[in-house]
Amino acid sequence: MSTTATPPGPPPGAVMIQLMGGFQISQAVYVIGQLGVATILEQEGPTTVAELAARTGSRPEPLGRLIRTLAPVGVFTTDGDLVSITPVGATLSEKHPESLLRVARMRMETHYLPFSELLHSVVSGEPGATKYLGEPMFDWISRDADRSALFSGAMADITAGVRTGMFDGYRLPAGEAVADIGGSDGSVLVELLTRDGDTRRRGIVFDLPTTVPNAEPTVAAAGLRDRVELVGGDFFRAVPTADVYILGHIFHDWDDESCRRILASITAAAPSQARVLLIEGVVPDGDEPHLSKAVDLTMLGMLPGRERTEQEYRDLLAGAGFTLDRVVATPGPYSILEATAP
Repeated sequence: MSTTATPPGPPPGAVMIQLMGGFQISQAVYVIGQLGVATILEQEGPTTVAELAARTGSRPEPLGRLIRTLAPVGVFTTDGDLVSITPVGATLSEKHPESLLRVARMRMETHYLPFSELLHSVVSGEPGATKYLGEPMFDWISRDADRSALFSGAMADITAGVRTGMFDGYRLPAGEAVADIGGSDGSVLVELLTRDGDTRRRGIVFDLPTTVPNAEPTVAAAGLRDRVELVGGDFFRAVPTADVYILGHIFHDWDDESCRRILASITAAAPSQARVLLIEGVVPDGDEPHLSKAVDLTMLGMLPGRERTEQEYRDLLAGAGFTLDRVVATPGPYSILEATAP
């Protein structure tokens, strides 16, 4: 008679309790970043809890408890009352070259409470954020300049980290005009134009009128003001004419019908055989971990969009008359899907 051995590790109930407490950890991480604790430690090295509390306007006892909670999950290490930041925790510093502080602020200040309506998302099919906010999330964000700037900055920080090496060895398809549709802060277009080296190419950053000004500092810092135009508009209504269109992390925000409307705008504006580059996570088969699967949960709660498999992208493009030519894998979790317009 055979018996099944209990696998090593904590009991299932303990694991589930940890999972259920994830929302508390995310708030704790936000508080550490918001208070400036991570910035002090990342810049100055190990510091006592009392000193951190004094410098951040917080109380030593609760701050110490917060640090004690976050140390086991890899944010801090402690030696008595002396606290050090780990490489993971250091990304909450506003001075860190790969800072994710704006991401923490964006997630907690725009996503956290609306995500409490996830049950509504699953039962009704409507994003829970729409129910919580009383309007679609992007409408809510675009009505406030500070929220818009925070969201654009956070998206730039997210993509900057996972975009490392993405365009190594990659060359833009032929074409004089390159339009980044939904280009936010313009960082993707700037990187591609800078790497390309063909000074005859001109660029267009196209986004909502309230968002596109966020690209001006990026374009100016790259010295591309004379080659890149900032254009405000609505990609569901019309887009600028270009030879190459970049849509970075756009389609995952929208359902299939909305994506087809964006493609219809491109078809109306583009010359025949224009190229379209979708920069997206492509969901792999099976149960293996992949960033796209975690991002898909965010989409489910906040927006009408979703992450898609390669076949789903192929079918979506074909339904609008576009041909998916190839999928370019990158060192990170994103792929570049190259397609040709009708």
